[in-house]
Amino acid sequence: MTQTHSKLVVTGIDHVVLHVSDLDRARRFYTDVLGFEVAHEFAGHSFLSCGTQMVALFERRGELHSGDEMNHLALRLATGEYEDVKAALESEGIEVTGRPGDDRCIYFYDPDRHRIQLLTVAEQHEH
Repeated sequence: MTQTHSKLVVTGIDHVVLHVSDLDRARRFYTDVLGFEVAHEFAGHSFLSCGTQMVALFERRGELHSGDEMNHLALRLATGEYEDVKAALESEGIEVTGRPGDDRCIYFYDPDRHRIQLLTVAEQHEH
């Protein structure tokens, strides 16, 4: 196993957000065919659990094109306060943004422009 010198320790995937064109159809597929369970829902959004991880379905109007299907990948952190995590990412030259009204949720892009969300310890059950 390779030793890493990362300042951040990710403990697992919290959720992956997929864009869907028909929320009801997608929810039925994931629950009826794959056995996921509905964790919680709100207008246009359905969070489905699969063990300790989730797939969130976000309804988008119009045709979906290749590359439009994933909104973001959310990762759980073992430790780290918001400001420390933000500083660690910025020290690597990564531009960091937050979510309005939520000072514990950190967003940034990987080198291929995939949107990543880090959930600090206090935020691991919020989406």
